[in-house]
Amino acid sequence: MSTKKMNGVNIRSGMDKDSLREDIKLHLRHTLAKDEFSTTSWDKYRSVALTIMDRLNDRMLKTQQHFYKTNAKRVYYLSMEYLIGRLLDNMLVNLDVRDLVAEALDDLDLSYKEIRDQEWDAGLGNGGLGRLAACFLDSMATLGIPAIGHGIRYDYGIFYQKIKDGYQIERPDLWLKYGNPWDTVRPKVQYPVEFYGNQATLQSSNGNTHYGWENTHRVKAVAYDTPIPGYDNGIVNYLRLWKAESSAGIDLKSFNQGQYIDAVRDNQLEQNISRVLYPNDKVFVGQELRLKQEYFLVSASMQDIIRRFKKQSSDFTKFPEKVSIQCNDTHPNLAIPELMRYLLDEEHMEWEKAWDITVDTMAYTNHTLLPEALEKWPVSLVRNLLPRHLNIIYEINRRFLDDVKIKLGDDKNRQSRMSIVGEGEHPVVHMAHLGIVGSHKVNGVAAMHSRLLKESMFRDFDEMYPDKFTNKTNGITPRRWLKQCNPALSDLISDKIGDDWITELEELKKINKFADDKKFRKKFAEIKLENKKHLAEYIKEHNDLDVDPESMFDIQIKRIHEYKRQLMAALHVITLYNRLKENPEMDMTPRTVIFAGKAAPGYTMAKLHIKLINSIAEVVNNDPEVNQKLKCVFLQNYSVTLAEKLIPAANLSEQISTAGMEASGTGNMKFALNGALTIGTLDGANVEIKEEVGDENIFIFGLEEEEIDQLRREGYNPWDYYNANEELKQALDQIRGGFFSNGDKELFQPIINALLHEGDYFMVLADYEAYVNKQKEVSALFKDQDEWNRKAILNTANIGKFSSDRTINDYNDEIWNAPKVSLDK
Repeated sequence: MSTKKMNGVNIRSGMDKDSLREDIKLHLRHTLAKDEFSTTSWDKYRSVALTIMDRLNDRMLKTQQHFYKTNAKRVYYLSMEYLIGRLLDNMLVNLDVRDLVAEALDDLDLSYKEIRDQEWDAGLGNGGLGRLAACFLDSMATLGIPAIGHGIRYDYGIFYQKIKDGYQIERPDLWLKYGNPWDTVRPKVQYPVEFYGNQATLQSSNGNTHYGWENTHRVKAVAYDTPIPGYDNGIVNYLRLWKAESSAGIDLKSFNQGQYIDAVRDNQLEQNISRVLYPNDKVFVGQELRLKQEYFLVSASMQDIIRRFKKQSSDFTKFPEKVSIQCNDTHPNLAIPELMRYLLDEEHMEWEKAWDITVDTMAYTNHTLLPEALEKWPVSLVRNLLPRHLNIIYEINRRFLDDVKIKLGDDKNRQSRMSIVGEGEHPVVHMAHLGIVGSHKVNGVAAMHSRLLKESMFRDFDEMYPDKFTNKTNGITPRRWLKQCNPALSDLISDKIGDDWITELEELKKINKFADDKKFRKKFAEIKLENKKHLAEYIKEHNDLDVDPESMFDIQIKRIHEYKRQLMAALHVITLYNRLKENPEMDMTPRTVIFAGKAAPGYTMAKLHIKLINSIAEVVNNDPEVNQKLKCVFLQNYSVTLAEKLIPAANLSEQISTAGMEASGTGNMKFALNGALTIGTLDGANVEIKEEVGDENIFIFGLEEEEIDQLRREGYNPWDYYNANEELKQALDQIRGGFFSNGDKELFQPIINALLHEGDYFMVLADYEAYVNKQKEVSALFKDQDEWNRKAILNTANIGKFSSDRTINDYNDEIWNAPKVSLDK
């Protein structure tokens, strides 16, 4: 692509300060039609974004041309969620021009911080699943793997959370209110997506019988592309998000009769498919719109994948050599029958050949150990919406159960457990079973998670397919989660060991030797304190609460869910409060306990936990006898951007899920990378973090997964723990008696019922004492700031395994086998 020079600078492609500055000015005037009298902060932000998009698009075209010319195998990552957050900082860091852009803006008397803060988070995900997908895209581009992410361009992302009178209030997430400068609509890249209708028996020209899908209702999927740059390597992949549009025009008959609403009603119903992101609730709830969304993603993406393949080959036996499809959780597993449908109905392949191609192409990542969270679609719903696919699923299942009988014997109970189509009065399609049977590899996301999948949830399948299950421990991108969000610590590390750690995170081990360097420890501590001061300013601005940056910042940020046990951390706050009330002069380590997270709108208990935390905070923060040593705060509307403020400021990272329930977690990795110590159970990736940072540099407590199973078998009685621990009893009695609810004894009764009368399924009371005792160790260590900082440095130094670059390398080596490409910058 040729570049145009103006006043000696390269317009639209130059990466020097002068070129960037001039392009910003040109976009402001010529693209946005604004001058110094009419421009707004949003216009300034857009002019910078458009300037960077020029550079990204130039590199993206070169990258895609190279992939096409070399006929490279491509990886297609299918995910219903991408929690990409703000993009300006991320784009500039990966292009390695953040400082240059800030200087260019300074020349124009513009503030980079003010401009950056104009951007709204793209909250197209609920939490860890979507953020992981975003980190993976970053790593694929950084490693030079030809990859495309596929998802849905929701009009409304995860809801905007307001806290009013301590309660969560949901508001629409208007992330597209002013448009999105980071994506490019491709109106010519659109595909028809079919629903409803019926399966048809057809005759081909040679007289053979085959099946088809007729009398369908059609919706259009239109592509929007967002560039994904690798770190300082010239490679730009992209994320393709699909938006639903009506395939039919306006109903002219209704319109001409004056029935204007009726004339566009169908258009509106079809566009609803990409309207709203579904919340991640405590249990899977099958709804037609959700199934429509999943098939909409799968159908449009598969058509796109096949179109790209057919540009260079008509031999579908080579499809797995050029295409690898990774399904991020069960949501895109309809890709398996969809690929089969295409090969059978459009290419008229024999079943066995089509099945081999499908299995060799597909791979499935499992993200949960909670059976109730696994997707199970009612057969009646699938039959109505996707009749052809249901018949394909039935045939897949029939052949699979025949194989089970041959390989594992004629055990009816086992066959029932393994069947893709569940039996009973209301039969369902088990999407996880479909993913296992129709993929060549199935992976968990932490060593413990993968082991438990094989030993418990999918034990029968592991016996059937002993080489199919594998582990790919999650990771995080160090570009966003250290270099971008904690620039002072990033610079300190680079000053000592160079910049290689940015793409080779294991290089951080080189700072182990500085853990005993007093000057390094002092600087490390100063950076942490400065980050805490910034967070304290944010808390003052948004919560009107003064917190002491010198106090321990004890932080738990994640989806609000009973298994993540925010409730246990809240009980600990009550315990500390009661100790201080009993002895206000006690020598207690000052502590600021910070919560943030969203509860799914329909998850009543999780929302009540938010109310309890805020009610506790109101009592604690307004009590002069304790509030000099203890503060509690809940920050509203948790997001990627808020995480970037919280994580660098944390002293203590709370990872206290019930053992055996957290698949992995990635917040634990982000905290440790930024020098926080972890208090946690042996759950998810905590197990591997402990192995990396050392037993002495992490606070592990609580029942292990096997002990929990044993306790359940023996008969767990939460009353035993209530009666045996006076501090626990006092805390629960206060909640029950209305101490934190202005005397209202009914408000928090559902919490008490869940803990004492309904079995305390998540073992909060069983782990309470061990947790509180471990917190005493935490407090004692924090008093020795020199030793605390030494351990914090060792956490940062030894967390290199948890780079998403390593994770993606593992995927590629064992599952995808795609080439790694190098390009000139």
